[in-house]
Amino acid sequence: MLGSEHNDLFVLTNVTTDTGESKTVVRTVTNNSGGVQGGISNGEDIIIRAAFKPTSTIRKAQATVTRDLKPTTLEGKGRHDPCVVPRAVPIVEAMAALVIADHFLQHQALASLSRSNTQ
Repeated sequence: MLGSEHNDLFVLTNVTTDTGESKTVVRTVTNNSGGVQGGISNGEDIIIRAAFKPTSTIRKAQATVTRDLKPTTLEGKGRHDPCVVPRAVPIVEAMAALVIADHFLQHQALASLSRSNTQ
């Protein structure tokens, strides 16, 4: 694939604002990059894709081997939630908000440093 085939082109698009006004804005054709290109927001919606591994402990007895190479059975005991998805969504949203806030604060700090150096 050539780099030019991978580009998500910028185009002018007419949109209607909340107040009903028509406005021309710069958008990407597909937003396949999830709103971030080269670590910088391109103005599109930021889309985050996350994956989670299944919980590692199950209650089913499983054959295994000890460190002494003796056959044994392993069975999980205690509370082990089979579904982490209800907890995962707020965690991912909170981490995304923290990262964006962190970068905003870094930008503010760097901008104030550059302003103080020019005075």
